[in-house]
Amino acid sequence: MYSARDQVENAEWLDELETIGERLDLDPDARSRAADLFLSNVPDTDRSKRAVLATSLYVAGLVEGDRRSQEVIADAVGVSRLTINQRWKDMLEAQGLDAPGW
Repeated sequence: MYSARDQVENAEWLDELETIGERLDLDPDARSRAADLFLSNVPDTDRSKRAVLATSLYVAGLVEGDRRSQEVIADAVGVSRLTINQRWKDMLEAQGLDAPGW
């Protein structure tokens, strides 16, 4: 869980998340879920925040049924696809959800 203080301290990151979500034409529910995921997993270092932002967008798309590829999200956020690939299952399972079995 996160606090209102987390939202204030990470307002710039949340604005970036919203901008990228809009650019990717993600459903508003997916963008909202991505913000919740980001704030629930926000790291201490700014360097790691970009990776968490990208992973949050990917996982939110999976959960909300508005999926984008790891590559598309990675390019939009400015991280490598591998960054998302290494983190998404842990984030999904931390939320009490099972990873899809494609």
